[in-house]
Amino acid sequence: MDHHQESTSLKQLLFPLSSSPFFSTFKVKKHIFVGISLLITFLIISVIFVDLAGFEPHLCLGFLSSPLKRLTNEQRNNNVCDYSYGKWVRRRQRDMHETSYGEDCQFLDPGFRCLNNGRKDSGFRQWRWQPHGCDLPRFNASDFLERSRNGRIVFVGDSIGRNQWESLLCMLSQAVSNKSEIYEVNGNPIGKHKGFLSMRFPEQNLTVEYHRTPFLVVVARPPENSPEDVKMTVRVDEFNWQSKRWVGSDVLVFNTGHWWNEDKTFKAGCYFQEGGKLNKTMGVMEGFAKSLKTWKSWILERLDSESSYVFFRSFSPVHYRNGTWNLGGLCDADTEPEIDMKKMEAGPIHNSYISEVIQEMRYEHSKVKFLNITYLTEFRKDAHPSRYREPGTPEDAPQDCSHWCLPGVPDTWSEILYAQLLAMNYRTK
Repeated sequence: MDHHQESTSLKQLLFPLSSSPFFSTFKVKKHIFVGISLLITFLIISVIFVDLAGFEPHLCLGFLSSPLKRLTNEQRNNNVCDYSYGKWVRRRQRDMHETSYGEDCQFLDPGFRCLNNGRKDSGFRQWRWQPHGCDLPRFNASDFLERSRNGRIVFVGDSIGRNQWESLLCMLSQAVSNKSEIYEVNGNPIGKHKGFLSMRFPEQNLTVEYHRTPFLVVVARPPENSPEDVKMTVRVDEFNWQSKRWVGSDVLVFNTGHWWNEDKTFKAGCYFQEGGKLNKTMGVMEGFAKSLKTWKSWILERLDSESSYVFFRSFSPVHYRNGTWNLGGLCDADTEPEIDMKKMEAGPIHNSYISEVIQEMRYEHSKVKFLNITYLTEFRKDAHPSRYREPGTPEDAPQDCSHWCLPGVPDTWSEILYAQLLAMNYRTK
């Protein structure tokens, strides 16, 4: 069959009336019929496929794997707003409210005060997150403090978790008239700290705490007689020893992921251990999955499902361009959120593992939630400290394209945390 015959057959198949005298009067060229026919066929197939698969446009980028999509669909079916997906819009003057803070907040790490460290543009602070189909409740610091009276809000994880901890502290402190009353319970100064910090709000008898545990599970010396190249092991079946401090917390926000890579493990002489035995063949993601099972067991065994509100925050994207963090990667050229969807990177596999475990827990502990901030944060390549690091940092030091300037993106994470707590009618007992 030649091209002419194939086009004619296709036209007759999809438009059998096109050969009638009525249609022939229009003298429409054959290739127009073929083009329209193919377009209509494509649209029909696409609608059927999308309807069956339940896709939304933003899912095509890979930010949601199957477990994440199930969580989103459940939220939709329960008429709960999914704050994770939307767009960044410019902040209006009326959006600046009493909970806005500045770099003079006493709880900020010097490395997060980007304007103070030399950054000239402040445009990265002029954006707010607008979810699709709903609005984020306005963050009410006074209300959050009152709901948390006599309670504990605890952040557990790596330094990105500390980023959010500092954000929430500054946001809450805006409702305190005398901020000097807020103090660290052990007298430790706010600065780089590798262990435990707890800030007390005396009027509400509330502590907001940060516990540094990058892997969540135990990292310790390897078993005796281990090979010389094994310096440390991650004990994937043993939850972090600090965890006894977290029992009784009212709100727990976990995060991990940035240390679960070969640079921080194998290349640093750190391997995995299970059942007291070294396992050099265990891969990073296998170890990650096993550690999440250990986290799950601890949550179900040690926390009160009626009074503990537990969140696991998703992976916070990094934006190193033209190299990795230690090979000249940069992020200081951007001053606005990403608008080219083709440059957006898919969410890391870590999120799938986290959401899968949370799915398994939903009937045993209904107050365990996935705090999904990956998609909204992926846009914000403009909001890292980059080369504007804390005073005293060598000029040739790598740029920081992992953490976030404050005020900045982590404030939105804290707004979503507050919104999710409101949806669960959170209040300490």
